[in-house]
Amino acid sequence: MEQLLVILLVKLAVAASLASLLTRSSRFLNLLLREERTMVERLQLAGGISFFCISGSTLRVVTPSYAGTDVAMEGSMVAGMLGGYISGLLAGVVCSLPAMMAGEYLAMPLYALVGVLGGLLRDLAPEPDEIWRFTPFFDLSLYRLVRYPADRRRTVYHVFILTAILAAEMIRFVSQQFFGGLYVFTIYGEREGWVLAAAFLTTVFTVAVPLKIWNSARNERLLEVKERLLVQARLSALAGQINPHFLFNTLNTVSSLIRTKPEQARQVVYKLSNILRRLFRKTGSFAPLRDELAFIEDYLSIEMVRFGDKLRFEKEVEPGLQDLQIPSMLLQPLVENSVKHGLAGKVEGGLVRVTARRAGEDRLVLSVEDNGVGIEEEQLAGLLDRGGIGVRNVNERLQVLFGNGYRLAVQSRPGEGTRTEIDLPAR
Repeated sequence: MEQLLVILLVKLAVAASLASLLTRSSRFLNLLLREERTMVERLQLAGGISFFCISGSTLRVVTPSYAGTDVAMEGSMVAGMLGGYISGLLAGVVCSLPAMMAGEYLAMPLYALVGVLGGLLRDLAPEPDEIWRFTPFFDLSLYRLVRYPADRRRTVYHVFILTAILAAEMIRFVSQQFFGGLYVFTIYGEREGWVLAAAFLTTVFTVAVPLKIWNSARNERLLEVKERLLVQARLSALAGQINPHFLFNTLNTVSSLIRTKPEQARQVVYKLSNILRRLFRKTGSFAPLRDELAFIEDYLSIEMVRFGDKLRFEKEVEPGLQDLQIPSMLLQPLVENSVKHGLAGKVEGGLVRVTARRAGEDRLVLSVEDNGVGIEEEQLAGLLDRGGIGVRNVNERLQVLFGNGYRLAVQSRPGEGTRTEIDLPAR
């Protein structure tokens, strides 16, 4: 008796271990995320489950003392529940091969039938993902049936899954009794009723445990996907703040020139068209540093039309950094702040300097500096949280992209200028 209970416990442990091993495959997890699969994907799903089930069945045939490693019938049903009739049938046929070679000739029709039964359970599901909510606890299903009458269809379906698993084990038991255990493998033989009940219950949990493990991994992957989509949506919203803001300020420049200096206004419109073409062509959240610097040069060429020789621009970039990826539209808002707030109020104009350098092997330091009017101390203290669109937007985007893996610092002295420095990972 004790030996049989150990075998049943080993069987549950094997089912949990095989399910955990399969979750390490990104390809298998991607298949679990899809409710609608192509024929090739169904075959891949059946193949993944069959590979591990056939390993346990082979070990049982070669070494009879490892009877608890055989979960071929349960694996066939799980393959059918997740992949449909084709996956269940294929898994049943493949998983039965070691048993067939050992003279257990009922294994193939039995496992194939159970796999098709799993496909039927999938077709009868009220919702495509209802299989993942199956619980092996019969009392909980009955409680839900009484407590939540509105979900009666779902609860009845879960009871039907439980009944189908028990029916599959009953077919194996009847086959063993009819043929004297010659053509089909069982672990109970001639036992008392409570031992048979334990064996039947183990079969239910052997089917339910992989579903729960895979559902947990599936939910984690879905959560990661949703978080990634949320980050992308937030980045798009922040980028949407920058572009109209930039366009509005540029159009203001055109409007101030169009009456007094129409030729310069025409040049600004031409340069603006080049900038907009680059903006519309941008598809990702990152861009090479060389593209961002070229964008700044185009932008400053527009501002130089208005400021003339009073506005100067310098850049210092260490060799080998031009192809590094940085968040797109990262530097332009800072340069715009230097021009609009640092130099516009200065009669003699001034200088904007952009620098890029490495800090160690995996860090990139970018800075935007001007020699303008500077920022008062009380304004500087809340600049990142309550400042204008430029710096605040840059800071929020860096938080979304890098979390705590970046540093943004603004240093300024009234009458001497402002320096904004960003330390971020080098991509």
